[in-house]
Amino acid sequence: MSVRPLDVVRSVKVKLGLLVAASVIVAITVASIGSAGGVPVLLSVPITIVLALAVTQLLAVGMTSPLREMTHAASRMSTGDHSVRVTASSRDEVGELARAFNRMAEDLAEVDRHRRELVANVSHELRTPLAALSAVLENLADGVTEPDPETLRAALAQGERMTALVTDLLDLSRVDAGKTPLAYEDVEVAALLEAAAAESRVAGREVTYEVEVVPADLVVRGDTARLRQLVANLLDNASRHSPPAGTVTISAGVGDGHWHLDVTDEGPGVAPADRERAFERFGTLTDIDGGGGTGLGLAIARWVTDLHGGTIRFTEPDTRGAHVRADLPLSPTPAAPKETPMTQTTTATATAPPPPPTLTDGTFGDLWPERALPANIPVLLGAVGVGVLAGTVLPFHDLGLAMFLVLLAAGGVLFAASRKRRDRFTMACALLCVALSSITIIRDAEWIAVLCMVAGAGLCAVGLVGGNSFRAFVISVFAWPLSGLRGLPWLGRTLRALSGRGNKLALVRTVVISIIAITVFALLFSSADALFAEWVGALVPDIGSEDFGLRVFIAIAIGGVVLAGSYLALNPPEADRADSVARPVANRFEWLAPVLVVDAVFVLFLVAQAAVIFGGDDYLERTTGLTYADYVHQGFGQLTVATALTLLVVWAASRKAPRETAEDRMWIRISLGLLCALTLVVVASALYRMDVYQDAYGFTALRVLVDVFEGWLGVLVIATMVGGLALKASWLPRFGLFSGIGMLLALALINPEGWVAKQNIERFEATGKIDWTYLQTLSDDALPTLATLPDDQVLCALTSDYGKSDNDWLEWNVGRARANSVFDKQVADWSFKNDCPGQTVD
Repeated sequence: MSVRPLDVVRSVKVKLGLLVAASVIVAITVASIGSAGGVPVLLSVPITIVLALAVTQLLAVGMTSPLREMTHAASRMSTGDHSVRVTASSRDEVGELARAFNRMAEDLAEVDRHRRELVANVSHELRTPLAALSAVLENLADGVTEPDPETLRAALAQGERMTALVTDLLDLSRVDAGKTPLAYEDVEVAALLEAAAAESRVAGREVTYEVEVVPADLVVRGDTARLRQLVANLLDNASRHSPPAGTVTISAGVGDGHWHLDVTDEGPGVAPADRERAFERFGTLTDIDGGGGTGLGLAIARWVTDLHGGTIRFTEPDTRGAHVRADLPLSPTPAAPKETPMTQTTTATATAPPPPPTLTDGTFGDLWPERALPANIPVLLGAVGVGVLAGTVLPFHDLGLAMFLVLLAAGGVLFAASRKRRDRFTMACALLCVALSSITIIRDAEWIAVLCMVAGAGLCAVGLVGGNSFRAFVISVFAWPLSGLRGLPWLGRTLRALSGRGNKLALVRTVVISIIAITVFALLFSSADALFAEWVGALVPDIGSEDFGLRVFIAIAIGGVVLAGSYLALNPPEADRADSVARPVANRFEWLAPVLVVDAVFVLFLVAQAAVIFGGDDYLERTTGLTYADYVHQGFGQLTVATALTLLVVWAASRKAPRETAEDRMWIRISLGLLCALTLVVVASALYRMDVYQDAYGFTALRVLVDVFEGWLGVLVIATMVGGLALKASWLPRFGLFSGIGMLLALALINPEGWVAKQNIERFEATGKIDWTYLQTLSDDALPTLATLPDDQVLCALTSDYGKSDNDWLEWNVGRARANSVFDKQVADWSFKNDCPGQTVD
């Protein structure tokens, strides 16, 4: 059951105002705490937003749950299940709507019950006279019996029985539909009862009727026709259950503003347990004592008394027989009939509500179905543990062993929670994530470590979802942050399971008492013993310090990220459903013409490249006004984008191209194969341009990274060609993912900053040019290489931070350890120089 803290509020508008106010207050409070604690904006802002959205979700669920329950209940009612009800605890307009919905459901359930009973009972009641009538007519038709008066009277009796039943049903249907308004007038009771008794005598009843009215001139207000119907049905019921030559007594009297009508017979009577059922439709006394009848007479009698504002019931007779009493007002007020057992509401039946809504409901449709995940306490505790670990070891430490431990713990929780952990693709992603995380204990360069962590997070999301297409990969990455909102109902169920059913207050009370006890005794013993005070100070953080605030924010952030990833692992979206079926175009020229146009542009570009190569630098400078170094630098970025766009063109064209015939497939291979081949030439041109530019201006880590990225695009182009130009390349998306991760790992393992330092030193030795300022920005990874410079130049490439990292084991990694070793061995031989030769700036 969802939490509904705003149920006591009587207005939806006020609830919305409170919702906004609560979100703003939470946001301001969290932001203020973060600012006072020195928490970085990039950390405090996301946490503030997430907590504000969490409060919004908590309060909004209670506001919208009745609407969702009504939608769910309406869908079940449309299938014939009228037992569903919604929770109507709210006092606002939505709560009123929920209560009205429940009343409607009760009425529909009652109507449906009557419909089923009516069909069953009418069929039962009509079957007997129809069978008898059919038998008589069959005998007449076959000549078994003669059409004498006795036989015809028997057939007529059966027809009259069916006519009486249909007449009674019509009377009740008019009453039910509200089409039987009462025409009030003065009614002489004695005349009414005598006329009813006379009609019964004419009908051939073998009983004696006695009429008693006190006072004899009693006059009441009522509908004469309906009262006559009431008396007639009571007399018919009494005469059928009386023995031959028995007496039926009809009496009327006055008392306390009412008049009463009593009908007594000498039959077997009605048992107390059956007296109420006798007034139900088809709740016949035939079932009780075999007296016959349609089972509608007493039901009609009750409706007539209800229409007049009275009551009717069986009472205990003075002697043998049955005694029916109807109490009616002397001057009834026109009003709707009172509820009777036929229209009484049934007890509300609880139904399991749909899963509580989240802020992402309806965003993904069938792509990410909501599963009622059970509570998972181990996963919750694992995420909390990772958050506590992160808040303890990460603050005030550079990337190193501490970050690796946190990443390893987080990955372990996610892998354990994953529904796909036995899938080979997921296991491969897990191993690669461990490899990417290990870069934090291998390299000191933050840019490569952060890049590996970002790639590892994306790979982790892909592994948890298990997609098999580029679109599925993108969905997987975006599903992780959305899981933080989508998983809130699951988190609520897990917290309730953690606290235990019925033990929530006890748990809270225990925690509060324990904290108070620890605080009181710790303060007492700390004031009494200095050593104990030191121990307490080392173990207990200073809650008022900035350090503690930062640690709390980091713990919440990391724990929340792991918790969101855990929900993604438990309930991954069906990402491959998003990969829509390809719809080829009808005409070949619709896809072939654009591809050939792109091919022509590529050919023209390669002709321009050939003109530059054969024309030389003079031709280039005379034509464009650029030196060759400026020329190659200007176009590298554009060529990289062109390569990526070419892959997109190949993908789109392969999906739109028809491939039913061999000729269609031939044109796909020729046109797209030519485009891929030309793209490889462009990749080679881009790499050549970067090589020329680096020779002219030096090497940097960014340029090396871009080289690797361009090379990876070239690998994808080759893979596309090998895979049959996307005709049968279902493996291509995962190959592109793993090859990109592999190249990133290779780049990290070769020590890119050390390699860049080496290339710049070799260029300096060959040309006498070097950018000392850039070399000073490199990390400790480059120190072993920079230490190979001559002693009079080595400090031109260093700053005072090189090789002087703290010996904190939480910051340890291979790069820093090597730098410290080099610095400790050679620092005595180094001396600062004010003049650094060959300085260049790009």
